[in-house]
Amino acid sequence: MQTAVVIGVGASQGVGGALCRRFSREGLHVFAAGRTQTKLDRLAEELRAAGGRATPVVADVTRAPDVAKLFDAAQSGGGAPALVVYNAGNATMRPLLDTDDLLFEQVWRIGCFGGFLCGREAARRMLPQGGTLIFTGATASLRARPPFTAFASAKAALRALAHGMAREFGPKGLHVAHVVIDGAIDGDILNARAPQLRERLGEDGMLGVDAIADAYWMLHTQHRSAWTLELDLRPYKESF
Repeated sequence: MQTAVVIGVGASQGVGGALCRRFSREGLHVFAAGRTQTKLDRLAEELRAAGGRATPVVADVTRAPDVAKLFDAAQSGGGAPALVVYNAGNATMRPLLDTDDLLFEQVWRIGCFGGFLCGREAARRMLPQGGTLIFTGATASLRARPPFTAFASAKAALRALAHGMAREFGPKGLHVAHVVIDGAIDGDILNARAPQLRERLGEDGMLGVDAIADAYWMLHTQHRSAWTLELDLRPYKESF
């Protein structure tokens, strides 16, 4: 059975949870990595109840030993992952003059450094047989606006990492892609923080997590004669 590693899994109704459900439905054994054991266990039980295979792994993506342990677990079945997604992030809102050194570094470590650790480990394991490595980006990957300047710095760096890896490893058979999610995500986190937003944006005014997952699966199934490096996703009514 092929495996998929999804890094940055929290709430079931979030991008990470939706990716796990989509990949599991396609028959992959999903290794779901995140910071909270209870959330991971709940999602794994959901996937198993639907007939899938899932393994929850608590990991700090900014620590190289944790990342190696995650990939060791995913490879324990005898083969490297076929699909890896780096979805970890923290959309920190803070005016620049209120951003201290530690906060800026923490945002960068999760937003970019963790992507480097996971991307490097994925490439080591997945070459030369190939596969797909996807990084989750955001509007901030392309535009820095207050109060998201620290977050944008990390996301822009992650995008550069993805582009560099695509050019280095694409010719060796590893499909590296970066997805810009441009808009509000209709998931548990945002709906809890701003419950009025869905009503204000209207029907299909937010990105559906299952629709996002469909786009990631499409990237994975692309023929190598027509690979996508960067894909931007937004609601049809979103201005850009």
